[in-house]
Amino acid sequence: MAAKRKILVVEDNALNRSLLCEILRPGYDVVEAENGREALDCLRRDGGGFDLILLDIVMPVMNGYEFLAEVKKDPALSAIPVIVTTQNDGESEEVTALSCGAADFVAKPYKPQIILHRTANIIHLRETAALVNEFRYDRLTGLYSKAFFCRQAREQLLRNPDKEYDIICSDVVNFKLINDVFGIAAGDRLLKTIARNYAENTQEKGICSHFHADQFACMIERGWEYTEAMFQSACARINAQSQTQDIVMKWGVYHVEDREVPVEQMCDRALLAAQSIKGQYKKYFACYDDVLRRRLLLEQEIVDGMEPALAAGQFEIYLQPKYRIADRQMVGAEALVRWNHPKWGLQSPAAFIPLFERNGFITGLDQYVWDRACAVLRDWRERGLPSVPISVNVSRADIYNMDLAGILTGLLQRHGLPPSSLHLEITESAYTENPQQIIDTVSQLRRLGFVIEMDDFGSGYSSLHMLHKMPVDILKLDMKFIQSEPVTPVNQEIMKFVINLAHLMKLGVVAEGVETAEQLERLRVIGCECVQGYYFAQPMPVGEFERLLAENTGGRELRRGYPAGIQP
Repeated sequence: MAAKRKILVVEDNALNRSLLCEILRPGYDVVEAENGREALDCLRRDGGGFDLILLDIVMPVMNGYEFLAEVKKDPALSAIPVIVTTQNDGESEEVTALSCGAADFVAKPYKPQIILHRTANIIHLRETAALVNEFRYDRLTGLYSKAFFCRQAREQLLRNPDKEYDIICSDVVNFKLINDVFGIAAGDRLLKTIARNYAENTQEKGICSHFHADQFACMIERGWEYTEAMFQSACARINAQSQTQDIVMKWGVYHVEDREVPVEQMCDRALLAAQSIKGQYKKYFACYDDVLRRRLLLEQEIVDGMEPALAAGQFEIYLQPKYRIADRQMVGAEALVRWNHPKWGLQSPAAFIPLFERNGFITGLDQYVWDRACAVLRDWRERGLPSVPISVNVSRADIYNMDLAGILTGLLQRHGLPPSSLHLEITESAYTENPQQIIDTVSQLRRLGFVIEMDDFGSGYSSLHMLHKMPVDILKLDMKFIQSEPVTPVNQEIMKFVINLAHLMKLGVVAEGVETAEQLERLRVIGCECVQGYYFAQPMPVGEFERLLAENTGGRELRRGYPAGIQP
C-alpha cells in the first residue's frame, strides 16, 4: 500500500482546525499546529517532509504572513506548497498571500469538495514539477542531466544553423581511486568543484551537464583555438579549489560538423578522444578527428569479428622457447596467440588483446589458448617427441572466474596431462586489484600441482610486498627491466638483488626480452639461470618450434624445468 501524503494544518481556531482535519484525514496523514511558530518547529523537526501546508492568515504568536516569510528563507521548506485559508475573501488579501509565496487561496467557511480537489491538484502539480526537475537537473551538481542536456543541445543546434559549436567532455583519471582513498564525500565535493568550473566557464556561451560518475559535458559556441595551456590551467584551478590534490583530468573535443549525428553520439566521440590520451603525461586534451575515427572503426571491426574468428579457428598459438643459460638447453616455452585474419593477415596480440581485455572476451580466448597448448603437449607425448612445459597467460578476468581451477583441471584431464606440464603466468598488475582473492586462487591452483609464474616482475610497485604472501614458483623479469640502457652499476645491482632474493626464496627466474649477447652475459654474471627473447628465438608456429626443439635436444628426453636447488 502506498504511503499517504502528509499535510500540515496551521489554524488557531480549534473548531476550524478540527473541521479541516476531518475533511482531510480519510485520504491524508494530517498533522496539526495552532500557530506559525508551532508549525515552523514541526517542519524543522520533520525535516520538511510534508507534501502540503494549509495555513490560516490571522493567528496569534506568528501570523500566516510572518510564517511564509520564515519558510521562504529555508530552501528545504520553501519547496512545500502552501494553501492559504482566511475568512476575508477580498482580492487584496488573496494577492498579498500569493505574493508571499502561497500556491493557492481558499475562503472560509470550508467546502469539503473544494478543499479536497484543490489539495489533490496542488500536490499533483508539486510532484509533477519535482519529476520534471529531477529529469532536467543532476541532483548532486545542479547541472543539466544527460538526457535534458542532449535535448537542449539538439534544440540549440536547430535554432542556430549558422553558428559553429563544439562538444567538450572530460573525465577524471583514477576517480574510483579518489573515492576509495578519500571517501565518497570527498569524491562528491570534487564533482561539485568541477561542475562549478564548467558552469563558470560556459555561462552565456553554452550549456553543460554532469553525464555520469566523473564524466562532464558541455556544448559551447566555437570562438578560439584550443591549447594544452588552456586545459592545464583549468585542471590547476580545480586542484586549487579542491581538497583532493593532484587531480588529473583529460578532455576530449568534438567539432560539430554533421548535425544529423545524435548529440549523445557526439558526446561519446568527445569522451573517446579524452580516453585516447589516458596515460600520456602532460597531455590534457585531444580532438576527435579522422585518424581517431579510423582507429575506432577498426577496433569495432575487430570486436565484431572476434567470436566468428574463434569459431572458425583463426586464432593460432605460437611458442617462444625458454633457455637455460648454463648449457643453452631449451627448458620450456611460452604460448602466445596470433590472429590469422583472412583479410588483414597475421595480427600480433597488441592489435586485439587490449580490446578483448576491455570487453571481457579475453576469458574465452584464454581458455582456447589453454586448450590448444594442452593439445600440443598431448600430441608430443603421443608421437614420442621430447617435450617441455608450456606457460600460458592467465588474465585478471580469469582470476575472478569462480571455477578457474575446475576449468583448468578439466582441460588437463581431457588431454591426459599432469598439472606440472602447464605453467600459469599471472601478470604482476593482477596482484594489485584484489590481493586476497588472487592469493586464495593461486594457492588453490598450486595445491593442485600447477607451476605459478609471476609475469612482468618489476613493472609495478607491489612485487616485493606480494612475494612473501603469494605462493609463486618462478619470477619473470620485466622486459624493460632487462633492456634498460645505458646500463649503470645501480641497475646491475638492482637486478642482482632481485635474482638473489628469488634464489633465497627458492624461486626460479626467467628473464624475458633478451635481445643481445651483452644482455645475456650481464644476466649470467649476476646469477640468472633462464632466459627467453629474440636473441635466441622469436615466437614461432608449433611445427617450427618442434624442429628447433629436436635440434636442441638431439632427440633426447628433456629434464623438466629449472636447475637443481631452485626447482619449483
